[in-house]
Amino acid sequence: MHRPPAIFIADVPGLDFLNSIATPVDTAVDWIEDGEGLLSWLEQAGLVPGDALAALRAQALPGELDHVADQARSLREWFRGFVRAHMGRPLAADALRELEPLNRLLERDEAFSQIMPDDDGKSAALVLRTTRRWRSPESLLLPIGEALARLVSTEDFSQVKACEGHPCTLMFADHTRGRARRWCSMAACGNRAKQAAHRHRLKRHRQTRTRGRSR
Repeated sequence: MHRPPAIFIADVPGLDFLNSIATPVDTAVDWIEDGEGLLSWLEQAGLVPGDALAALRAQALPGELDHVADQARSLREWFRGFVRAHMGRPLAADALRELEPLNRLLERDEAFSQIMPDDDGKSAALVLRTTRRWRSPESLLLPIGEALARLVSTEDFSQVKACEGHPCTLMFADHTRGRARRWCSMAACGNRAKQAAHRHRLKRHRQTRTRGRSR
């Protein structure tokens, strides 16, 4: 199935995951509606190395990746409900009770650290990097869970917003200087809002001129 490139406008990977279903034009697109879609989205998001994705694709049993994609969609919609319930204000400590499903997912992780060459190509320095064992297709859920956990623990939820464009469903963390971001992007919903406002002003201007001539 052909899908357009995934959307990454949230400034936070955890919210980009929620944006893996959206309506870029007129029809809703779910980038993780099946196993291949999940692999593609994870690669575009940079959450899983390409060689690990290739290995899991090769070893997966028929339907196994689709089953993991089902779990990813369930995780996405559960977490969307959590974010919508708490966005717009600082996250309180008592929200921890609601995050138990996420903690249970994180408990499965087999992450470990290794010393390896710096891959920036500019030096021969050694760096400490965290990686994980990709033992089964279900391990693909682990970097997603980590991204959601980082969102919860590092972002100010009072700056988590939903795009004001109608009927846009995209969400983002407002990292702008004045915390005045309103749109997923100015090129999309922002531009449509400007055009709508311009049409509204023209309509009011025409109505005012018509009333003036009728007097």
